[in-house]
Amino acid sequence: MSAATSAPLLAVRDLAVSFHTPYGVVRAVDGVGFDLAPGEFMGLVGESGSGKTVTCRAMLGLLPNGRGRVDGGTALFEGVDLLRMDDEGLRRVRGRRIGMVFQNPTSHLDPVMSIGEQIGEVVRLHHGLAAGAARVRAVELLRGVRMPDPETRIDSYAHQLSGGMRQRAMIAMALAGGPALLVADEPTTALDVTVQAQILRLLLDLRDSQGLAIVLVTHDLGIVLETCNTVAVMYAGRIVERGPAATVLAAPRHPYTIGLLGSRPGAFPRRERLAAIPGQPPGPGALPTGCAFAPRCGHAEARCAAAAPTLRAVGDGRWVACVREGWS
Repeated sequence: MSAATSAPLLAVRDLAVSFHTPYGVVRAVDGVGFDLAPGEFMGLVGESGSGKTVTCRAMLGLLPNGRGRVDGGTALFEGVDLLRMDDEGLRRVRGRRIGMVFQNPTSHLDPVMSIGEQIGEVVRLHHGLAAGAARVRAVELLRGVRMPDPETRIDSYAHQLSGGMRQRAMIAMALAGGPALLVADEPTTALDVTVQAQILRLLLDLRDSQGLAIVLVTHDLGIVLETCNTVAVMYAGRIVERGPAATVLAAPRHPYTIGLLGSRPGAFPRRERLAAIPGQPPGPGALPTGCAFAPRCGHAEARCAAAAPTLRAVGDGRWVACVREGWS
């Protein structure tokens, strides 16, 4: 069954997240919603601070203790609301049904345990295998993510691996429980272009061979175009445009998405300079009334400041949060 026709594996509705800061309580995510089907590869895109990572961490119960809190919404995964689960229930889901790949593997790999011990620990926890069988499975997982010489590398420590190898080890660990969903938060940011392409190819192959659904958090629209079925573009804690990746990136309808594409190197080959978006994103504690993008938008009208626009269907499977009609 294709991602376009199957029932949602993950259905997020009206997710709201706030943080306690020295300046008071600020809203970091405000009303985010999307569906993810089995086998779907979705890109979650936006500038730093737009709420991409916070959205994913909130769903998985990984907000900083005492600082971040979920204020509302639902995140139904396989029919169960992740936001209503207790810590024990979330621990059973994380690593088992949902795997996570983080931006900086060095910060998430234990420096005093070999990668084989760490992968084996996940296998034993979720599948109850004995130590010997867990080691065999760890080698299989490393081979599956194309780790060079997995029988030897299984006894390596994180500092003995290259950046690409560390990320492969993280992916192997994320797959150890046999998940249905993989959340990959900027998994290629610190890698050179060649290794980045290898990791992205690996994620695509895992989707195709294992039927994984993947949420890819990134700021790179080129990566989204190469890998993703669908895309959701975030700005100031809200989704401003979402839909089929090829359609959205070929003819964006929201001024922010248009600006992001225009600021990419090579977007307009005849121009000597990039078309930068003017101004800066608002801080979460200083959001303007109405549309948060209006102060940077060359098409803003008086009504843009009246109320924040909601996502509406505009055809071609797309949703756009803009008061203007006829974007093309």
